[in-house]
Amino acid sequence: MKNNQFNPADHIQDLQYFGEFGGVNPSISDSSTYTFLSAKTMFDTFEGNAEGCYLYSRHSSPMNLYLGEALAAMEGTESANVAASGMGAITPVLMQLCSAGDEIVSSRTIYGGTYAFMKNMLPKWNIKTHFVDITKLDVVEAAITNNTKVLYCETVSNPLLEVADIERLAQLAKKHNIKLVVDNTFSPLSVAPAKMGADVVIHSLTKFINGSSDTVGGVVCASQEFINDLKNVNNGASMLLGPTMDSLRSASILKNLRTLHIRMKQHSYNANYLAEKFEKDGLKVVYPGLKSHPSHEIYSNMINKEYGFGGMMTVDVGSLDKANELMELMQNRNLGYLAVSLGFYKTLFSAPGTSTSSEIPLDEQKEMGLTDGLIRFSIGLDNDIERTYQMMKTCMKEIGVLKELQQA
Repeated sequence: MKNNQFNPADHIQDLQYFGEFGGVNPSISDSSTYTFLSAKTMFDTFEGNAEGCYLYSRHSSPMNLYLGEALAAMEGTESANVAASGMGAITPVLMQLCSAGDEIVSSRTIYGGTYAFMKNMLPKWNIKTHFVDITKLDVVEAAITNNTKVLYCETVSNPLLEVADIERLAQLAKKHNIKLVVDNTFSPLSVAPAKMGADVVIHSLTKFINGSSDTVGGVVCASQEFINDLKNVNNGASMLLGPTMDSLRSASILKNLRTLHIRMKQHSYNANYLAEKFEKDGLKVVYPGLKSHPSHEIYSNMINKEYGFGGMMTVDVGSLDKANELMELMQNRNLGYLAVSLGFYKTLFSAPGTSTSSEIPLDEQKEMGLTDGLIRFSIGLDNDIERTYQMMKTCMKEIGVLKELQQA
C-alpha cells in the first residue's frame, strides 16, 4: 500500500495562519453572528454562494474553519467540519447518508455510544443496522442488501482492538455503491483511511488529537461536496442538529494538534514496550503491534510506521473483581487513572464491559469476546517506560494476576 508515502504531520506543519495583528496563532472571533455590508451578500451567504463570508457560528466561524482545514490536511481530504463532540460528528453523518427504510452494515465492536445510536435511536427513523464481524469480508458482504447505504467501521475497534482492512472494505463499498465511513480515533497519523478509499473519516478530537483531556470535540473529514451537504441551511444534518464547536475550544485543539506527531510516537513506543513485556510474562495481551494479533500483518501494511501501532492495548486478568482490584491499586500507586477516554499524557484504564461498552447487551458482549476481566489501557507518555512496567508488574504480583510472580 502507498499510505506510508503520505505523511500527515508534514501537511499540518505546512499550514500557516497569522492572527489579526500578526500573532503566530490565529485570532479567535468571539462572535456568534457576523455583519454584512450589503443585504445581497447576506442572501448569497445563506445560499452558500459567498466564499469567505461568515453567517452565524452554528454554520461556521473563522476558528472552526482553521481547525477543519488542518484536520482535512491531516486526513488528506478536500474538507472537514468540526463538531462539539465525537458523537456530534458521527450522528449527523449517519443521518445525512440515510433515510427511512435504509440500512447500515457496521462492525459489531465499536464505541458504545455509536452502537447505542445505531441500535436504539436509528430504528425510530426506520433505519436498521446489521452488526457483523468486520474482519470477515464474506460476512460483511452477505449483510449488504439493496437498502444498504453505509458501511461503518473503526480503523482499530473500541475496545477489542480489531483491525478493519480499510482498502478491501473500500473496494467492497464501491462494488455495492455505498459509502464507507471510518472512525479513525484510535489511529491518527498512523492510518489515513481516505487514502485507502474511505468516503468519510471521523475522529473524536477529545482523545489523542487534543491529548489533554480538557476538551470535547469531533470532526468529519470528507469531500467538499459532502461537507457542504452537512452544513446546508435547508437540509444539512450538522447545521440543523446543531452540534457546534465553540471557537475557544477549536483554538485549543488547533494548538495541541501541532504536537500530535511527537505524542503519537511516544504513545506507540510505550504501548508496544508494555505489550511485549506483558505477553512474555504470560498475560493475555491484545495489541496490534504484537505478532500474535490476528491482524498484525494487515495493520503493518496499513500504517505509517513512523507513528507506530498506537497507544491502545488490552489485558485480560480473568475476572471483573481482579480487573477492578488491579486498576484501583495502579491508581493508588500513581501509574495512571481509573477513567474512561484515551489519549491523555497519563495512562488511563477502565473495564469497558461495565463502562464505555456497557450499552452493548451482555449476551452480545460475550459473543464478540468482550470478557469481564478485560482492561482497556490508553498508555501515557511516561519517560521511563521500564520503570512503569516494573511498577505495574509489582501491582499484578500483589493481587495474584501473574502466577509465576506469586511463586517468586
